[in-house]
Amino acid sequence: MKHTILCVDDEIDNVEALERLFRKKYTVLKATSAAEGLALIKKNHVTLIISDQRMPKKTGIEFLKESMEFCPEAARILLTGYTDIDSVIEAINTGEVYRYVTKPWDPIDLANTVDKAIERYELRAELQEKLAIEKALNEELKTLDEAKSNFMILINHELKTPLTAMISFLELLRETSLTAEQKKYLSRIDQGTDRLHRIVNDVLAFVSAETGVTKVTKKRISANDLVTNVAHKFENAAATKKQKFLLPTDDFSIKADANIVSQALDRLIDNAIKFGDEESEIEISIATAADDSVEIAVSNSGKPLSEKIIEKILQPFALDEDILKHSQGLGLGLSLTQALLKRHGSRLQLQSTRGHVRASFLVEQA
Repeated sequence: MKHTILCVDDEIDNVEALERLFRKKYTVLKATSAAEGLALIKKNHVTLIISDQRMPKKTGIEFLKESMEFCPEAARILLTGYTDIDSVIEAINTGEVYRYVTKPWDPIDLANTVDKAIERYELRAELQEKLAIEKALNEELKTLDEAKSNFMILINHELKTPLTAMISFLELLRETSLTAEQKKYLSRIDQGTDRLHRIVNDVLAFVSAETGVTKVTKKRISANDLVTNVAHKFENAAATKKQKFLLPTDDFSIKADANIVSQALDRLIDNAIKFGDEESEIEISIATAADDSVEIAVSNSGKPLSEKIIEKILQPFALDEDILKHSQGLGLGLSLTQALLKRHGSRLQLQSTRGHVRASFLVEQA
């Protein structure tokens, strides 16, 4: 599709000369006054305007400035003599004129100037189109973000409301007089409810982290305090398997979301206890990494893991009874940890050598 050029000059010979110069490559509109030129602009999509400076009633600069109201995106070239150079420079500085060409013009030089102006117009149009697409995509993403947030609120309510009712009535049942058989049934219901509660929480946490709903608020905290507080919750579970915690003695100040890092560490310690050897040591270490970040690691002795197995257990909902040594759950433990850490700007690393398993991740040093 040809670009349209408007040529405005009160001298008809000049207008016709410009038409002959550009008509093979562009669609050329002609006008011999500013008023006639504005009328053509209102009826046509003009890519470039070439105007003489010295015209009766309105100068070229005045005309080009007025034309911006109707086609602001068009390029503008002013034909002028040396005596008008000051006003031309002012017009260029204010963005009303792309280039100026002195009379008498050189046809080759003017043709090159027009081609460059058209190329500049095309680049600007392409940029504006991309910006419009980007704006539309951003609006769509904003809508999707709102939709997924509303979805999470809805699912959170619809899943947890009946669970809360079940747990509440179980508590009421415990306060009543029950036979031995009824207590057995109640215990089974209690176990099932607790398991379902954990599954719902894990799924919601995983979906929230993967979809970006999980909010991240990083603050300056003590890495040692965070590790100690999480490990303290597992003292009884570790004692059952006669396992011993080796906690860090050094402390580091980190910039992190305490809730997210605690959840990730919680699952790593839980895994170390479940799949670690009995009467073994579980070491939780804190150390500076090469990039001045802080590495938090959980190490334990246990069944060695191949690269293939590590890749598999980091995938959500990947169950393998021989690997995980359990028959319950959704296989979300480490994949949920990975999702939370990715949301935090980190990543879970798993290593297994000679019966020694090490899980680690990095956090920002404060």
